[in-house]
Amino acid sequence: MKNSCIVAIDFGTAYSGYAYSLTQEVLRGKRWEQKSGADTPKTPTCVLFDEDQSFVEFGYKARDRYYEISKNTNNYYYFKDFKMQLYKKGIKKDLEISDVNKRRMKALKVFSAALRFLKEDALKTINKESLNLAKQLYDFTWVVTVPAIWDESARQFYERGCCPGSFAQTMMVVESEAASVWCKHLSSKAVSRSERLDVELSAGTQYIVIDCGGGTIDISVHEVLEDGKLKELHKASGNDQGGRNVDRKFTQCLREFFCDGLWEEYEREHPEEVQMFMDDFMWLRQAEHSGVWRLEFSSQFKKMISRKKHSLSKPTAGLIFHGTDQPKKKSCKLEISQDKMESFYHHKSIEYLLLVGGLSSSHILYNHVLKQFSPKLKVVRPLNPQEAVLKGAVTFGRDQSIIKSRKSPYTYGFSKIARFDASKHKPEKRISTSEGQWCRHLFRKMEGVEGPVASCDLILPKTSKGLDQEVKVKIYFGSTTITAVVWTWSPQTDVFAKMDFNAH
Repeated sequence: MKNSCIVAIDFGTAYSGYAYSLTQEVLRGKRWEQKSGADTPKTPTCVLFDEDQSFVEFGYKARDRYYEISKNTNNYYYFKDFKMQLYKKGIKKDLEISDVNKRRMKALKVFSAALRFLKEDALKTINKESLNLAKQLYDFTWVVTVPAIWDESARQFYERGCCPGSFAQTMMVVESEAASVWCKHLSSKAVSRSERLDVELSAGTQYIVIDCGGGTIDISVHEVLEDGKLKELHKASGNDQGGRNVDRKFTQCLREFFCDGLWEEYEREHPEEVQMFMDDFMWLRQAEHSGVWRLEFSSQFKKMISRKKHSLSKPTAGLIFHGTDQPKKKSCKLEISQDKMESFYHHKSIEYLLLVGGLSSSHILYNHVLKQFSPKLKVVRPLNPQEAVLKGAVTFGRDQSIIKSRKSPYTYGFSKIARFDASKHKPEKRISTSEGQWCRHLFRKMEGVEGPVASCDLILPKTSKGLDQEVKVKIYFGSTTITAVVWTWSPQTDVFAKMDFNAH
């Protein structure tokens, strides 16, 4: 009998990675190597295709390769931060998304290629660990994370991108929910040293988890039950104000700060150096710091400013540029004040409040949350908060029953018709038949809470009889995705039916 292997893929807006568990106790994650030699728990969510739209590379290698060829060709397709293009859109099967150069490709092809790469890389890693016996030794279960703010159509589209043919047994879990599962097992030793608190998430404890990622900030609220399972107290929610929003505000600030399109020229002519500068900014914002932040510019920017004969920057509160009035000095720096750095984070957001996700490594964010909620709440940040979703997803894959109940984010029901009543029905909904006057497009509530109405097409198992057949439908709510079973008669059959939210 084969052992079970749980593999979780956290496909993030900015960074992606995977973790796996070959036994109940041991959980491992891949370390991704940069060109510099350093390694990280995740790799950039970047995917490169050639001029024929054939997959080339993913992650650090895609980014490095693109910068190598970008000066010589514009024919390659390079996608980064593309995950959020599924947010707040009417998702159709033929949806197209744009790369960094505004060239368009089928979204399904982009997502499928990226997810396929992560799956195949995970198999290579596990195969290496098991001496090339992975497929003989293990039954694989794949767990893929999704943002809480995605609707059913985005989740189903994303599920299609998982290539069901190669992801044999796949389930999805909400990112903040996965993080909550992991945080439930936190101890005082597993939180940042400078923030050490007594953490005891025992029965009856209610807590909030805020997953501050690259694209989204997702919030979940759970209570620990007597049997150790989790009960969701409020539907998962959030917004699109993650770490990339901070980066965008900083970039816009630089474009306005430097004169005559200097920064735009730098972005256009030297994208690799700009990426290095933004990487430095990301690490800088995670540092525990107060006062003034300093960022060093690289060689090509120094050469650019040495050719300029006029003013390089505009007077801006909180920003000071050094390096032009002393040409003999090689130093070229940007100083950012505490208030200016905090301004990049300003947007409406928010017994325990747990901060996870890559952006939660920022001490500015942590101190801001601490200031707003302490001492009313104990603000806790795990060690390596960027890995909480991944580890929680593996734990969830091992035991899905750990989430005992959920809150529905939508109101579900059926479209129906009824006898027309002029006192309560709109005239434009009236139809006439041989049986009289009817009102169409009425909504019969089936299950849920207040919220937008979700509609879908239910694909029946047999259609040879057309509409002249009796059908019984049982729809299952409460999981990350919705499933349905359809019963038909003559002959009697029952099959799982596909709820198609991307049909139109």
